[in-house]
Parts: sequence; C-alpha cells; structure tokens
Amino acid sequence: MSLYQEYMAEIETRKTELGLNPKPIDSAELLSEIIAQIKDTANEYRQDSLKFFIYNTLPGTTSAAGVKAAFLKDIILGKEVVAEISVEFAFELLSHMKGGPSIEVLLDLVIDGTDADIAKQAAEVLKTQVFLYEADTDRLKAAFEKGCPICKDILESFAQAEFFTKLPEVQEKIEVVTYIAGVGDISTDLLSPGHQSHSRADRELHGQCMITPEAQQEIVALQKKHPNAKVMLIAEKGTMGVGSSRMSGVNNVALWAGKQASPYVPFINIAPVVAGTNGIAPIFLTTVDVTGGIGLDLKNWVKKTDEAGNVVTDANGDPVLEEAYSVETGTVLTIDTKAKKLYKGDEELVDVAAAFTPQKLEFMKAGGSYAVVFGKKLQTFAAETLGVEAPVVYAPSKEISHEGQGLTAVEKIFNNNAVGVASDTPLHAGSNVRVKVNIVGSQDTTGPMTAQELEAMAASTISPSVDGAYQSGCHTASVWDAKAQANIPKLMAFMNKFGLITARDPKGVYHSMTDVIHKVLNDITVDDRAIIIGGDSHTRMSKGVAFGADSGTVATALATGEAAMPIPDSVKVTFKGKMADHMDFRDIVHATQAQMLKQFGGENVFQGRVIEVHIGTLLADQAFTFTDWTAEMKAKASVCISNDATLIESIELAKSRIQIMIDKGMDNEAGMLAGLIKLADERIAGIKSGEQPALAPDDNAKYYAEVVVDLDAITEPMIADPDVNNEDISKRYTHDVIRPVSYYDGRPVDLGFVGSCMVHKGDMQIIAQMFRNLEKQNGSIEFKAPLVVAPPTYNIVDELKAEGDWEILEKYSGFVFDDENPKGAARKTYENILYLERPGCNLCMGNQEKAEPGDTVLATSTRLFQGRVVADSAEKKGESLLGSTPLVVLSTVLGRFPTTEEYKAAVEGIDLTKFEPPKEAMTTKFGQAIPAQRV
Repeated sequence: MSLYQEYMAEIETRKTELGLNPKPIDSAELLSEIIAQIKDTANEYRQDSLKFFIYNTLPGTTSAAGVKAAFLKDIILGKEVVAEISVEFAFELLSHMKGGPSIEVLLDLVIDGTDADIAKQAAEVLKTQVFLYEADTDRLKAAFEKGCPICKDILESFAQAEFFTKLPEVQEKIEVVTYIAGVGDISTDLLSPGHQSHSRADRELHGQCMITPEAQQEIVALQKKHPNAKVMLIAEKGTMGVGSSRMSGVNNVALWAGKQASPYVPFINIAPVVAGTNGIAPIFLTTVDVTGGIGLDLKNWVKKTDEAGNVVTDANGDPVLEEAYSVETGTVLTIDTKAKKLYKGDEELVDVAAAFTPQKLEFMKAGGSYAVVFGKKLQTFAAETLGVEAPVVYAPSKEISHEGQGLTAVEKIFNNNAVGVASDTPLHAGSNVRVKVNIVGSQDTTGPMTAQELEAMAASTISPSVDGAYQSGCHTASVWDAKAQANIPKLMAFMNKFGLITARDPKGVYHSMTDVIHKVLNDITVDDRAIIIGGDSHTRMSKGVAFGADSGTVATALATGEAAMPIPDSVKVTFKGKMADHMDFRDIVHATQAQMLKQFGGENVFQGRVIEVHIGTLLADQAFTFTDWTAEMKAKASVCISNDATLIESIELAKSRIQIMIDKGMDNEAGMLAGLIKLADERIAGIKSGEQPALAPDDNAKYYAEVVVDLDAITEPMIADPDVNNEDISKRYTHDVIRPVSYYDGRPVDLGFVGSCMVHKGDMQIIAQMFRNLEKQNGSIEFKAPLVVAPPTYNIVDELKAEGDWEILEKYSGFVFDDENPKGAARKTYENILYLERPGCNLCMGNQEKAEPGDTVLATSTRLFQGRVVADSAEKKGESLLGSTPLVVLSTVLGRFPTTEEYKAAVEGIDLTKFEPPKEAMTTKFGQAIPAQRV
C-alpha cells in the first residue's frame, strides 16, 4: 500500500470514528507522492492531492515543508506547470510557510536567480518575513557586501521593520460575548486535561477535550448568534488558567473561540480572549501573549464593606464578595483598546489597561509574541549590516530606575542577564526587558508541541548562548503504553538532534531516565544568578530564578537563548521562632500560605509576584520543597536567599549529579554537561574569593509586601485541602484551604502517594526510618490503605540501594518497578500494599495512573485539582489532600488520619528536615554591591 493510500485510510478512520478532518501532513515522503499525483493530470486523486498540498501541509522546518518549498520554487521558475498554482499564488504560499526551507527558496530566487522580475517578487515576500536565522542573515549579508542591489533593498526594509509597520493596527473596538467556563479558579486541566496529553500535538483531536462537548457546542451557538463578536471565556469569581503551563489550553481556546492564523495551515488558531474575576494566572497570560490574544482582569466581584468601610466577612472569616457588574453567559460587551476600558453599551465597567500595554498591543498586531521577538532581532541585524541607526518602531524596553533604591534579588538577576538595555542605571520592578536565558527545560507531555513550535519558527539547532537544556521523560514514566511508545522516542530523537540533553538516548547507549524534570533542572542550575525557563508550572529552582512557561516560550528560549518579560515585584518571606522537632518542612511550606492569607485579610499577595524566601542554610534539595510549592501560591516565581557556605555545598552537590550524568554517557557532542561543571567551578571560586558572594538583596530594596512566618505557631502537620464540599464552589480546589491534621480526626484515607517533584532523597530515607520504627514497635508492617511511592530520580534509588534504605522499602513492597518490563497499562485498582513505582511524576500528572474514583487520597503531590489525581465517583467526590511524607506513610498504615499524638510517636527519633531561620539579615548594604556580573 502506498503512503497516500495509508493516509486515505487514516482519513477515513478519523472521519468515521472521531468525526475529524485529515491530519496535517509533516512527512516529506507522503508529500512527494502527493506532488507526483498533482503532476499527473489524469490521476484520479489529483484534486484531493492539490487540496492537501495547498491547505494541509505543515510549514516551518518539517520535512514536508522542505518538499513543498522546492516544488513551489520549480513552479516559479517554470520547471513545473500546475494550472491551479500560478507564480503569484506560489509566492503567496511561500509567504505563509514562516521560515526554514521557504526562506532558503526565496533567497535562492533573489541571490542566485537570473530573472529580475522573479527576484523582485521574491524580495517583496522576504520583506514580510521575520523567522530568519544566522544561516539566512549571513547569506543575505554576504550578497549585500558583494554589491547585490536587491539585497540592499531588503535590508533597508528590514531596518525599517516594515514586516511589522505595514501590518494592520489592532482593532479599536472589539465586541465580545461572554461565556462562563467555570466558577472559581479555572485550572488549565479544564481546558487541556492531563490524561489527554498524548494528543496535544494533534490540535484538532486535542481540541475535542476542552471543558466538555456540551460547552464546545454552547460556544459554537454563541458564535452563530453573535457573528460579529468574539466569545470571551471567563473564570467567574476566580483566576483563569491556574496550574500547569499549558500552551495546549490556549490552543484549545483559540481553536473554539479564536481565528485561523493562515488559510493554508489547518487548526492553528490565534487571538483568543480570556478573562477572570481575579485576572489570568501569570504563566497562562504569557501563553495568551504567544498567540496575540487578550487576557482581562474583570474585577467584577469586590469585597463587601459595611457603613464604616470595614470588610464584611463570613462565618469562616473570609471576605464576603458582591457583584460589581454581571458577565453572565451571553452578555455582549465591548473592549476599547484605545481607551483601554471594558464597556457594556455606553456604560464603563472596568479599566483594562494592564491588558493593553505597548508590548501586548505589539503582540496582538504581529499575531503573537514570537514575531515580535524575531522581528526585533532582524531589525537590529539589518541596521548593523547597513551601518545605520534603526528607527524606533517597537515600543522601547520599559526601563524603570529609582534613584537611591536598592535591588531585590530578582531585580539583581534581571540586571545581570539584561540584553540591549539603554540605561546605565540599575533597573527596578516594572521594567520590561530582554534577558539571556541560562537553562531551559522541556517536558515530555508538552515536548511534542515544543518540537512543533521549533519547526514552525524554522529553528534547527539550540542557541549557543544557552548554558544547559534538558528534555525529560518523567510525565509519561509510569506507563509505557502504545501512546508513549509512539510519541516519546520520536520526541527524544528530535530534541537530541536539536542539541538538548535527553532523558532517552536515541542511540540506546545509556539507560533511559524518567527523572522528574524539576529535579534535573535544579541539579544543572549551577549559578544563583541564572534565569531558567521550563515547560511546566513547577519550574521553580532553588538556585537562580525560574519561570514556568508554555511550550512556545520554551521553544523561543531554545532557539534564541532569550526571553522578554517585565521584572516582577517581589514579596519577601522571612521566618522567626523555632521549628518543632516533629514538624516536616512541608508543614512550614503549607503554613506559609496560611499565615500569609491571615496576615493580609485573605488577599493573596503572592499572586503574580516573585517570592523571595530567606532560607539561609537549607540545601538546594530541601529548599526546592518551598520554591516548588510557590506555583500553588500563584506566584510568578521564587528566589532562595542562601548564605555562602550553603550555596557552595548546593553547587557541589549539583556538580556531583552532573558528573553522574556524564559518566552515564548523557553528555552531547557540544560538551554541554562538561561546560556546566566548568561554570559551577567558576561560581564557587567567585564565592570563595569574596568577589562574587551569594546572591542577596540590598538592605533598602523595595517589596510589594513582607511576610513573616512564625515557626512557633506550627505545632501539628498541615494539610492543603481541596474543600470539595464548600458551599461556595469558587472556593473549592484552590490550594488556599490549609488545615491542621487534628481537623480530620480519624477520617479514612483510601490511598497514599509519596512522590512527584515535592519530595527528595530525605523523604525516601524518612520512609525507611519509619518502617524500622514500626517494625520495632509492632514486629511487622501491614498497610490498611495502598501506599504508592515514586522516587524522584534514579540517582536517589542508586544511593538508597548503596546505603541500605532501599532494602527495607523492597521488603514491604508488593510491587517494584522493572525497567526491563515496564507497565503497559495504567493501574485501575489498588491493593493494601506498598507500590514502589518507577521514578517520575506518577499520580501527580493524572495522565496515566489515577486513584480509584471517589477515593480520599493523601499525597505529597502538588495537585488537588478536580479529577487530576482522583476522579469523582457517583457516590462521592474524589479528594486529593496534600501533606508531608511521614503523615502520608502513617495514614496508609492506619488507614486513616492519625492523631497528633500518634504522629509524634511515629516520627520520634527520625531526623526530619532541620531548619532554623537565619540569625542575621541576609542583605547587602546598598551602594557597596553592584549587580552581579554574568558568569
């Protein structure tokens, strides 16, 4: 059977079984067959082949794009004649192919061609393109320097940024019709469920899982009823897009409520409009920018006040909200992008200026942030090549500097990594700048989309300015099923070739790694002044500052080595008092959130800001427990402030783990891992010499707020509760309900889970120590509820085996992972035993393993979203309550929540995380320290 016949069979299957259109073509071999059928004017499949060639071929650097561009070149040169594709139409098709092969063809026609008219047409198309790389610009520059007049014309157009200035302006009045997608915080799981992660790269198929089929049809109905309005998806009484960094979530919203980016590229839509009572989650908002969309903070519910102006609270002490204006489904509103206000008719409802900054308006005009990033680089290149000054076309980087004001830690990091800054003075929060990215991480359920984005932006290799980059395999680790087998090897081969260190070796030399990505990124970050970008909301390292990002922003960081973003405000977190011996550091983390909300009357001051936590002497592994959780605090990022000795010890630990990766054969031809060890040695030398001490804020830095955590007030284990039965549905699944263990008073626990990125080697050692204690007390251990344990990394498993702790874990396990025979199907039921699972995310992801529907799960995970770890049953709502490792273990042995006394007895003598607040203020005297210099 020919490839075309196989494709036709697939089309029929998609149509009859799924109701879908043909899958877009990315294969050179298939497109070559299609082109052969186009050339054969008598071929029975010719008309369909023409449609596939014109309307269903993926652009960029896909192998199919290379074949398409070459055929269009032959048509333009008259070597091939296709009645339906004129020379003018061939140029139009090339103009929609974004880059890579299409740019190469256009340059061929300009530089190497002999037909002046064709060269002129090719030049006009080139002037509209922005996705040019070094190979393209070097070729253009060389031809210009040899005296090519048409190349000079192209460069002059680039220097004027005509590819941007000639685009239509953003529409002044945008009519929208509201659609309430949910009440309360809307997790990205609602827009792109984790258990459907395997289909994310198949955009039309994945779009079927957004919210519900009924919701999709309601959106379609609204579009039909209001043809001149865009449907605006709303999180009523909540924040839109909390949780994971899902480009797939925005893609799905755009698919149903956006517009098609190109008539010749199917299912790639842009410019959705989303909104929330409490705005848009930071990572999700970045993703909206990628598509040139609009994200509004509605502020349509406000705190009720009494006659004296005091906030009215309910029985739980929470502020009572009252509706400022209605956005019920079907309400027609108008966004005025010039006035930057939202209207209902002539009535002004709310100021939305934050959604229409000069930079965001540029993204909207250009059809997304990528085009702006590449456009700025292209303009700079052209102006430098011509020896002229580039005119100010784009909104200048917003550079804010306050004389006499010190810098927070994140401000110092941004100053250290800033690119193209005009000002000589230090930059403060609110500045909007380009920054060098040091470390980039791609995870495996969003990785296929990142690969697509790289192909679409015509990138073929990693930027040489990136210090380290890693492609993980942790999100699909627990079940090696047909979907994983189809997607993961292909992804690893692509990323390995692109220049990343990959969890799987396409050549099969080293053992496949399913280590949790955040642990690996934490280890390969060897500088506390680094900027890290990762394709997951929990990209929050305990060295440097890390930002979780969508797959597209990850692709941009890999391709360019840069990112553009505002310097965020910071909230300072310090500690006082003494940590009780029976408390785990996870309890401190939960208590931080609870105490913050209490201190600020229910306002989450962490949301959208950087948490600067003065951690002092806690090593990177343990400090990561705090930074990781900041994703659930809705913070934009987190920065740990450590003393010199602790930072050196953390970097030495990172070096040892990088060396293990090298010893396993994971380094690439460029020696990326070896380069990281060199950078680590340089950083340690700078600390020891006193020339470059550990990162610290200035003593007069300005913070949005300061939170002091009282350790003396934390006397029993703390639980993050989804509060599934709260009468106010907007307060369910928020991570804001933190309760002491005594609240649960013997309540049954159906399953326990120790794993995900929130645990480290110390947690595994705690389990072993608890088993020994219980053995000593009871003679043996019996579980009254299943306990699932997934170590974060293989290194930890190896170390536990060498030190003897793995042995006792195996002794009481009823299942131990076997890499030679991995599970091929997800577990649906559980026995009351210990399951020692493969390193990776496991239950936390919700895309493979899940608890039984309706279970009450106690987990060390970060996720308590509805349906993520556990689905609802007909009889009971599934609950994912979050707590510390020792609490989870004891609860599965008892089959219920323990009393505080039982818990204290179980952990007596066990070395839980030791933490003491720093005895001295961890700041630098303003004026004596300059922003750190880049290593």
